[in-house]
Amino acid sequence: MEIKTIKKIAVLTSGGDAPGMNAAIRATVRAGFFYNLEMYGVYRGYEGMIQNEIKKLESKHISHILERGGTFLKSARSQDFRTPEGRNKAYENLKKHGIDALVVIGGDGSLTGAHLFYKEYGIPAIGIPGTIDNDLAGTDLTVGFDTACNTAIQAIDKIRDTATSHDRLFFVEVMGRDAGFIAINAGIGSAAAATLIPEKKMPIERLVERLKARTKAMKQSNIVIIAEGGKSGGAAEIAEKIKKQLPYYDIKVTILGHLQRGGAPSSLDRVLASKLGVAAVEGLLQGKYDVMAGIINNKVVYTPIAKAIIGNKEVDEYDFRVVKILST
Repeated sequence: MEIKTIKKIAVLTSGGDAPGMNAAIRATVRAGFFYNLEMYGVYRGYEGMIQNEIKKLESKHISHILERGGTFLKSARSQDFRTPEGRNKAYENLKKHGIDALVVIGGDGSLTGAHLFYKEYGIPAIGIPGTIDNDLAGTDLTVGFDTACNTAIQAIDKIRDTATSHDRLFFVEVMGRDAGFIAINAGIGSAAAATLIPEKKMPIERLVERLKARTKAMKQSNIVIIAEGGKSGGAAEIAEKIKKQLPYYDIKVTILGHLQRGGAPSSLDRVLASKLGVAAVEGLLQGKYDVMAGIINNKVVYTPIAKAIIGNKEVDEYDFRVVKILST
C-alpha cells in the first residue's frame, strides 16, 4: 500500500456524543501542529461534511476544551451520508479544502462511515473509539465509558439513599442497547441486588427468588440494574412483572438515559482520549489507513475498522461472575 504525503487532516465527531471527545479533538489537533500539519474541523459530523461545514482550526479553537463534556465540533447522524450521492458530495467538499486524511471520533456507525469512505475514495482515515457503550473490539476501553460508569454509579448511590429510607425496590435502567458494559460495572460498583445485561438472559423467576432471599436476609435496600437492551425487557416492563409476583414491594423505576452522556470527562477518559488523538495522527503519517487506534494492555494498537466494528466484544465472564457473587 502506498503511503501518501499528508499535509492536511480533518477531524470530526459523529453519532452519539461521549465525554472525552473534546480531549480527543484537542490531542489530534495539537499532534497535527507538532508535525507541522494543517488541521481542519468538520462541524456536525458527516452531515457537516456534506454541507461543507469545514473550517481550519487554530490553537484558540482548542483552548480550554480538555475538561468539557460533549464535543465543540457538534455531532449529528446523517442519512444522506448513507447514500453514494451523499458521500460523493462530502468527498468533493474535502477536495475543495485539500484535505488529505480524516480522523473520525465515534462509535461503530461513525467508523463504518470512515471505512466506506476509504474504500470508495481512498481517503486515509483512522478512527478513535468514542462511545460510552465500550462495544468496539481493538481497545480495552472506549473514550467516554469510564465517565459514563462514574455518572451511573453516582446516580445509583443517590437512589440508594431514598431506597434505604423507604425500604423500596428500585429498578435502574442504564444505557447499553446491545452491550452490558455500563450495567455490569455499575452493578459491581454500586452493590446492586441484581444486574441484567443483553449478553445474558435472567429468567424473571430467578430474579424473584433472589429478591425473596434478600428479603429474608433483611437487606435494607434493593437496587436492580438493567441495561436498556436487556433480553428480559426494559426496567419498566420488568418492574411490572415483579410487582405481580412480589406485591409487598414498594417498587420505583428510574431511567438514567442521556444523563450518562454528559459531564466533564474523568481523568481516565482525558488521558485515554489524549493518547489516542496523538496515535491517530502518528498512525496516518506512518501509513496506517482504515484502522481504529486503541489501547490494549496500556499499549497503542491499530485494528482494521472492519474488525473493530464486528469484533463481538462482550462482557468478560469474570466480571459477570463477580457481580453475581457480590449480589448474594
